[in-house]
Amino acid sequence: MSELPPQVNAWLVIFIGIWIQAVPFLLLGTIISSTLTAFLKPQALARFLPRQTALAVVVAGLAGIALPACECASVPTTKSLVRAGVPTAAALTFMVASPAINPVVIAATAVAYTVNPRMAVARFIAGLLAAVLIGLGWIWLGRPLRGVDDGSPGSACEEACGLHDHQPRTMSAMAETFRSELTHDFIQSCGFLVIGAAIAATVKVCVPTAWMQALTINVVVEAAVLSLLAVIVALCSEADAFMAVSLTSFSPTAQLAFLAIGPIVDVKLMAMEGGAFGAGFLKRFVPLATCCCFVSAILIGALIFSS
Repeated sequence: MSELPPQVNAWLVIFIGIWIQAVPFLLLGTIISSTLTAFLKPQALARFLPRQTALAVVVAGLAGIALPACECASVPTTKSLVRAGVPTAAALTFMVASPAINPVVIAATAVAYTVNPRMAVARFIAGLLAAVLIGLGWIWLGRPLRGVDDGSPGSACEEACGLHDHQPRTMSAMAETFRSELTHDFIQSCGFLVIGAAIAATVKVCVPTAWMQALTINVVVEAAVLSLLAVIVALCSEADAFMAVSLTSFSPTAQLAFLAIGPIVDVKLMAMEGGAFGAGFLKRFVPLATCCCFVSAILIGALIFSS
């Protein structure tokens, strides 16, 4: 049997390397997220939030540190929080903060970036800043969520809304919820990881150096390029650092933009949010979230990586 060409070998080494490093964190993240979805009621967070909306936004952003949630669960979690009485801006803040800055994500980033430990710190600060800015911006730009708090028939209490005991929450029912959430989220996340790892390996092996140099002449341009890539590949936040660190042609600030925007704005999240809240929500939320993430990444990157 003939040996594989060097480029194919290099591609496989990068692809498999990303997979081996990312999958344990992906599994851990989905286990924790599925546990919270199955066993934790939304009222638990609602009780701790201040009544003043701006303060509730800040506290909801900080709550993302302690309550890891996968992006796949973000939309139903947001709906449950709003129905539990949480201000919409605060619920959206938690929706974007939890997958962006939870301990599993930051630990995965630290492991991926052993050559640049500051990236984990930068990701945490940029993610928290972006989440709070999005929440505060929604106070100004936002509208009621369709079918949740807009007074429409769908916004009324529904069966299995997660807020009231329409049916007893038995241990077997919660265990089944945990199993189904874990299976769905892990399989879906692995699918996107395959795509992301393949793209990273292809960029590393096949894209000419001259092309990469043309994209990296300006930090804003290269950050915009990686932000667009993050939106398209739609990686789970527990795995995206292992792809970002392989993009060595780009600056740390551009890689930070990739890590900041990916868990908050990507194609799978836009599809879920559009289906749940409508096109009007996307027209306001996506530009707001994109701008907040991009500005936060550029600002924090300049502060942390300039020295």
